[in-house]
This record gives sequence, C-alpha cells and structure tokens, in this order.
Amino acid sequence: MSATEIATLVKMMEMLPEDIQNRVVEHVREYIAELQDEVQWDMTFRRTQSQLMAAARRAKQEIAAGRAEPLDHNQL
Repeated sequence: MSATEIATLVKMMEMLPEDIQNRVVEHVREYIAELQDEVQWDMTFRRTQSQLMAAARRAKQEIAAGRAEPLDHNQL
C-alpha cells in the first residue's frame, strides 16, 4: 500500500465520528489478525506438505496390503 493510499484512508477515517472510527479500527485489527493466521497456516502447510503426502501414501499402501483397521470412533 502506498503512502497516498494510506493518507486517503486516514482522511476518510477522520471524516467519521469518533465512535465509528473506533469500530472501524477494531474491525481492521480483527481482519489483520485473521489474515496473519491464514498466512501462518499456509506457511505451516507448505512446510509439512511433503510429510502429509508421504503419510497418505503409507496409509494407502497399508490399506492395499490389508494391514489397516477401521477407525473405532468409540476409542477417540
């Protein structure tokens, strides 16, 4: 975001009543926190994707070899 875009947002915010400004700020904080969570999830997934794929291949091999057992939901 350029300095001009930031200045435009500040001017827009200044035209709002203070209580609305506070609501907008809180909304933006929550939105940014959600975006940060998504970025963290994406980074974690990328780092572990090869491990997840390897585990899936092993599971498929175990199923094909008859070594897999159905999940017992009562033991969870």
